[in-house]
Amino acid sequence: MSLFEGGITIVGLALITLLTRGFFLIPDRKLPIPDWLRQGLRCTPLAALAAVIAPEIMMTDGHLVSTWTDARWPALAATTAWYMWRRGILGPIVAGTSVLLLFKLGLGW
Repeated sequence: MSLFEGGITIVGLALITLLTRGFFLIPDRKLPIPDWLRQGLRCTPLAALAAVIAPEIMMTDGHLVSTWTDARWPALAATTAWYMWRRGILGPIVAGTSVLLLFKLGLGW
């Protein structure tokens, strides 16, 4: 790809991004959204997070994890337990990361 084509690609992608993200900022008044859609959109962040995290936990190199000696399973258990114990954001991250490092570096999983 030449420098000109790369520049055209970057400008085109920037315009598409600006148009799609700025679409909701253009109107002067609120757009009416049906209640069923509003309720559905409340679950969107959780669904997106699950779609990103689940394959990372359950798969390795495109195949399902077939052994329990994977450090991600105890880390997931520690993260879930911490979150159920004390609802928050930082605690589960620290607990899961600590257990993951313990199993990876300590046991070589």
